[in-house]
Amino acid sequence: MTEQSRTLAVLGPTNTGKTHFAIERMLGYRTGIIGLPLRLLAREVYDRIVRARGPSVVALVTGEERIVPERTQYWVCTVEAMPEGLGADFVAIDEIQLCADPERGHVFTDRLLRMRGLKETQFLGAATMRSAIAALVPGVEFLSRERMSQLAYSGSKKISKMPARSAIVGFSVDNVYAIAEVLKRQKGGAAVVMGALSPRTRNAQVALYQNGDVDYLVATDAIGMGLNLDIDHVAFSSLSKFDGRRMRPLAPNELAQIAGRAGRGMSHGTFGVTGEAPELSDEVARAIMDHRFTPIRKLEWRNANLPFGQIDALIAALEAKPEDQWLARAREADDLGALKSLAQVAAVRARASDGASVRLLWDVCRVPDFRGISHAEHSSLLETIFCDLHELGRVPDDWLARQVKRIDRTDGDIDTLSKRLAYIRTWTYVAQRKGWVDDETHWRGETRAVEDRLSDALHERLTQRFVDRRTSVLLRRLKQKEAMVAEVNENGDVTVEGEFVGRLEGFRFIQDRALAGQEEKAVRQASLQALSPQFHLRADRFYNSPDTEIDFTEQGGLMWGEQAVGKLVAGSDPLKPQVEAFVDDVAGEDVMQKVQRRLQHFMDRKIATLFEPLLNIQRDDTLTGMARGFGFRLVENFGIVPRGDVAEDVKSLDQDARGALRKHGVRFGQFTVFMPLLLKPAPTRLRLLLWSLAQGLDEFPEAPPPGLVTVPAGGPGAVPRGYHAMAGYRAAGERAIRIDMLERLADMLRGEDSRAGFEATPDMLSITGMTLEQFADLMEGLGYKAERAEREKVKPVDQALAQAPAEQAEHAETDPAAAAATAEDIVNAIPDDGAAPIAAEPSEQPEVAADIPAATETEIMPGEAPDTAAAAPETEVFYTFTWAGRAARARPDQRGKPKAAGGKPSGKGGAKSGKPNRGKPRAESGPKTFAARPERKKDQIDPDNPFAAALMGLKGKG
Repeated sequence: MTEQSRTLAVLGPTNTGKTHFAIERMLGYRTGIIGLPLRLLAREVYDRIVRARGPSVVALVTGEERIVPERTQYWVCTVEAMPEGLGADFVAIDEIQLCADPERGHVFTDRLLRMRGLKETQFLGAATMRSAIAALVPGVEFLSRERMSQLAYSGSKKISKMPARSAIVGFSVDNVYAIAEVLKRQKGGAAVVMGALSPRTRNAQVALYQNGDVDYLVATDAIGMGLNLDIDHVAFSSLSKFDGRRMRPLAPNELAQIAGRAGRGMSHGTFGVTGEAPELSDEVARAIMDHRFTPIRKLEWRNANLPFGQIDALIAALEAKPEDQWLARAREADDLGALKSLAQVAAVRARASDGASVRLLWDVCRVPDFRGISHAEHSSLLETIFCDLHELGRVPDDWLARQVKRIDRTDGDIDTLSKRLAYIRTWTYVAQRKGWVDDETHWRGETRAVEDRLSDALHERLTQRFVDRRTSVLLRRLKQKEAMVAEVNENGDVTVEGEFVGRLEGFRFIQDRALAGQEEKAVRQASLQALSPQFHLRADRFYNSPDTEIDFTEQGGLMWGEQAVGKLVAGSDPLKPQVEAFVDDVAGEDVMQKVQRRLQHFMDRKIATLFEPLLNIQRDDTLTGMARGFGFRLVENFGIVPRGDVAEDVKSLDQDARGALRKHGVRFGQFTVFMPLLLKPAPTRLRLLLWSLAQGLDEFPEAPPPGLVTVPAGGPGAVPRGYHAMAGYRAAGERAIRIDMLERLADMLRGEDSRAGFEATPDMLSITGMTLEQFADLMEGLGYKAERAEREKVKPVDQALAQAPAEQAEHAETDPAAAAATAEDIVNAIPDDGAAPIAAEPSEQPEVAADIPAATETEIMPGEAPDTAAAAPETEVFYTFTWAGRAARARPDQRGKPKAAGGKPSGKGGAKSGKPNRGKPRAESGPKTFAARPERKKDQIDPDNPFAAALMGLKGKG
């Protein structure tokens, strides 16, 4: 710097002309650089200087745009993109109070400390920075500027009472969209301005507002950064915002920065609140009007003196603490987080071995995360870019072309297009980096063209969604008090004065949600006048429609195709629910009764069809005594009763009574008395609906997906009491098992010695479709004690060979044909891992997994070195189950205590209890015996066994 260099801090509130002053001063020098806080504002200033000096001498440099003519004299940049070392006569940094911003503050602080013009330097911003600048910038001069117009607080206003030429400020995309929707309904539309919009989209939206096509603007706090619009009133819809880490209240100086957009030039402005935002306190409102705020005491700082010899040294430098009391170390930014993540990748660390490669890695890490998907996703993308640049010296054209082509689509809604715009910004940024692509001109033009197409499409979607020409037309006709003409087309669409206002859905007029405020009442009245004949025509067609066109939902709704026409309500009998039709009053009583009768006929027939076996019990006059009473108990419980709830009733039934009930399909299981035909998906869905109605539930639980053997049981309170039984399941441990499969499991358990203890067989695991750990949890839920242990694993081949002689001898006694099966046949029928095949959940009949040859001990897998040391013996986990009755359910923490490796069941856990044995007297101290079906002979093949087909095949070979 020369002796004539001057450093000036131009401080004051909004609408003081600070930016205009800096631009005029810059144009008075031969060269100059101005750094601005937003890409949108940079484009606005660039266009302004181009109009004054022509495009050949003005450059625009942002993260995603780079226009640099050969004869550039004036550089308009975002603060992050300001070039260093140019030696420009003039340098200005706008909105210098952002030095205290948690996310970007360290960049502004760096420019405050290090960026200077040869002849003049200006810092533009709020007066709250005066003390900090005075302490950190030697020889600085201060120039205070007063606001050119007055700013007044006008309190709270409803959106419907908002004056024209107002800007309503929200602090999230959802909030902005919601406000714009309200303005569309009540005021005819609004323009939308957000920082994430491309300059092209933003300018198109601003034009709607500036040209008077709409009188309202909905924006984020992006409008607080120097965007010059003709705004008379600013209303805050919220006084807090999410700053990237947490929700926090806005400081008075932040509110003032946004409120100051009201009133431009000599025109006065007002500010206030709307929606759910609370009133501003008198103290805060007065501070904003008088521009008095707490001075900034700490500036965000990050070390700019970076060593590039090693990654670790670079990270250490970036995390260094400042020595000046005015400076505070900035929180970890995205670029530093990406650097730390990539430093953990071996391939990246190996490449970044010298100063040039470390510098390249840091440049790649500074690619902003425009996409915002996740930190890991962004780091993965940066890793790919770095490796390509390091190895090839460029980003491959074919790969970049694929990324850009995937984004170059203009279909989709606002959110979809916004995401694509965010994605293309990444590749625009990459294309702007010097030397990263082969043909920089081509790729800069290509990415810019894609961004322009997406920007135009987004502007179109925003206008379609938030600007309603129809509302303007209707409001004008209402003001003129002219009669409006309403019509209904064959599709049920209702139009007033040729504008769509709603739709006839079923037997109700569903008004267009965009209608509200002044127009709603008049439009609805005109619409209903045209609907009366339509209601009668539809009622006749509905009454004659087949049952296949009508259905019920799991929440009790009644649908005619895609349209809701009624709902179910509880009746005096759980199996006879009543219907409530959805019919507008204007349709008349005749239409109401016709719709209600048709819906009642549908439900009566549906119940009669799906619950026919259950209703047959109710109608069977031959059932008498205990059988009849038990039958009515089943009917009351929709065909499923936990056996524990009716144990005494079952005990009192003689064989004749049981036989009579079995003729109706009743099965007396060990755990549940049920009707298997009612476990099918359709009856289950209807049963849950009728049960929910009878229980008076506010929200009806849904039926489990069809075909699953087990489903998660859920924690306490997750489902209503009795839900699992009505769904056809029984909760046991962390999962619930289907009751018919549970009874098959119970049949298998009867043959086991539950006193001494037994292990799970492949058949047990197969029918439940569970792992061994899950099965142990299930067994504990059923009243068993599960003891965990480990032992040396026996290879399936050795085990099969050892068991083959004994099995052949046993089969030879009962089935001579089976004796011919060789040991090799048996081995081939056993899965290689020795575990039971697990059923695919949607299937009731599990399939045996295809055999996969096990690797031999001497086999060397690809990429592995031969192991000369003796392999340690493999161990496997197994569980021993003993019947513990209610004690096990009271002490679920007993599972998981291992026995000695290779230990045998001790039987101590079952010394005082016994598992029921079919056809045998139970021990005095054992549980009750519930025989569900006759005992199967020893040599009889279980038809439910998944290995039955394989065993029959072995016999056939004999």
